[in-house]
Amino acid sequence: MNTHGIKQVGYLDIAGGGQIRVDGNYAYVGHMEFPHGTSIVDVSDPKKPRIVAEIGMPTNTHSHKVRVQDGLMVVNHERLGGEQSADFSGGLGFYDVSDPNNPKHIGNWNTPGKGVHRFDFDGKYVYFSTSIEGYIGNIMLILDVSDPLNATEVGRWWIPGQWEAGGEEYLWEGQVGPRCHHPLRMGDRLYVSYWHHGFFILDISDISKPKHISGFATSPAFPHPEHTALPIPFPVQGRNVMILADEDVAKLRPHAPALAWVVDITIEQQPLPIATIQPEGQGKEIAPPMTGCHQPSEVVTGTEIPFAWFAQGLQIFDIADPYAPKHVAWFQPDPAPGIDRLSTNDVTIDDRGLIYIIDRIRGMHIVERV
Repeated sequence: MNTHGIKQVGYLDIAGGGQIRVDGNYAYVGHMEFPHGTSIVDVSDPKKPRIVAEIGMPTNTHSHKVRVQDGLMVVNHERLGGEQSADFSGGLGFYDVSDPNNPKHIGNWNTPGKGVHRFDFDGKYVYFSTSIEGYIGNIMLILDVSDPLNATEVGRWWIPGQWEAGGEEYLWEGQVGPRCHHPLRMGDRLYVSYWHHGFFILDISDISKPKHISGFATSPAFPHPEHTALPIPFPVQGRNVMILADEDVAKLRPHAPALAWVVDITIEQQPLPIATIQPEGQGKEIAPPMTGCHQPSEVVTGTEIPFAWFAQGLQIFDIADPYAPKHVAWFQPDPAPGIDRLSTNDVTIDDRGLIYIIDRIRGMHIVERV
């Protein structure tokens, strides 16, 4: 174990996960690999987390993302490669978790193709990346789930050229195709990461007609896809900023590990990178995929931003000076038995200030800043 400024509080030996979020005294884990789907973990005693409910997934599918609000749990359904049951459709699943110990399936929203990858959820609307009939690559779609039995599309947005059925000319021959990764909402804006095509800021003051404001891409100059476009919900040194996290996968060419960026969006029509975020010395040598950045915590409680940094575990950077982020803490536990190296996939923060990380392969840690 290698740690600085962080103390371990609890550990749970659990199947690897793609996302972890905490609501009240329960952590919700979306798993990477079937037959595991979603686990609900009682964390009222963070020293002794315990699984209280599990939802499975069929062969060659997964449900690796999960969000909960007001007793409604939303999970993604996504197809993987290989033979699958004819009864399975990609999309979203809805569960009543008013009693987290006894989740009850309400219904699904289904889509053709691979399904839903990742999403944001505010209690009424789900904002997500999905395959949809007539489009090339995933686009952004908004669903009203105030009545989960009758979920209704209220808006969609895509990069011009994706709408094949509408006769749009495909613009990326010989290049990586477009793919929405996921949106995040703040106020009447959506901040949409779009893989190797960068990120976009959308005006959703009319939620039925999302409007493009601006965008920016680090690829192909930096050969990593954009994973998360995270707006900071308060000014930093009088500026509006966001964290743009490149993911250390799907590299266009061999390269040093992916990093993250501080982007000034004070003038949102002109997003401007003003700093990079990475551990000291990381950017000097070529490394295998899943060594560097994956994503920041989407729950922001201050200027210290926790990151899931794949093989380098949990890394925390302070952006109090957005032009010169400081590397202030890290936590690199030993890999689970039989695993060669860490693959820290997601990180979140609860109302007590405790930090949770889930490993892509195995294990969940609960830690705190010291």
